[in-house]
Amino acid sequence: MSDTAYHEPETLDAALALLGADDGARCLAGGQTLVAMLNANLVEPSALISLRRIKDLDSIGWQKDGSVRIGAMATHAAVARDARMKAAMPLIAEAAASIAHPAIRTMGTMGGAICHADPAADYPTALVAAGGAIEIAGKAGRRTVPAAEFFVDYFTTAVEPGEIVTAIRVPAMPKGAVGHYLKYARVDGDYATVAVAGVLAREGGVCSHAALAIGACASVPVRRAEAEMALIGTRLDAKAIGKAAEALLAGCDPVDDVRGSAEYRRRLVPRLLRRAVDTMVSRLEKAS
Repeated sequence: MSDTAYHEPETLDAALALLGADDGARCLAGGQTLVAMLNANLVEPSALISLRRIKDLDSIGWQKDGSVRIGAMATHAAVARDARMKAAMPLIAEAAASIAHPAIRTMGTMGGAICHADPAADYPTALVAAGGAIEIAGKAGRRTVPAAEFFVDYFTTAVEPGEIVTAIRVPAMPKGAVGHYLKYARVDGDYATVAVAGVLAREGGVCSHAALAIGACASVPVRRAEAEMALIGTRLDAKAIGKAAEALLAGCDPVDDVRGSAEYRRRLVPRLLRRAVDTMVSRLEKAS
């Protein structure tokens, strides 16, 4: 670390220039993961490029169509406490509120968390279920990648060398829909053993829209059209939820680790899915 250069650019262009000039440079957002990795000698960047002085990179902007653009430097705490986020996109707010502990949520950023791409982290699963997209900037300009394509593998994203994540875009939920993020962890503040994120809507008591994702059961969040179709057109009864769980499990490839065995995770998926759907049905009934 003694030989690591440190930069605090004030513009995105300046940050991109620094990143492009040094293949060994790393961007520093909230630092809650990267600093721990530095302390453990897991990474040795030649330079750290802090993004904290770049204007508006931490803003949360709501659009006329009900979608939201969350700056990459927005903290977990800011996302979790945003009143409109809680009301309009509860699964995103709930995912933010589920991350670690208050001190980490105050410092950690959404962009930093998704770039780490831990499949047991909270945002990836929530963003895939919500149909979110990631805004990425590079020398060639900006591009937007759907969340389902942004997370490529364990700790691997679609970000190319010399690029920086600038924002996360989340579309408005369908009219009358509700969302929920539920995670099972060994202890409060831990990464998920299994996580479930979903968005549901009903018309006349029948499911008209479903989006589901499972986290911590594969290298990336698991979302399958077959699972969602198993719920659409039903009254979200136990049989339909069971079919959805089977479809999701077909896409899961969990591992054995300190948070649970692969078999344990497979057993948790249908139980957590049922609990998450029940919560969303309750919210739909209260809203009707």
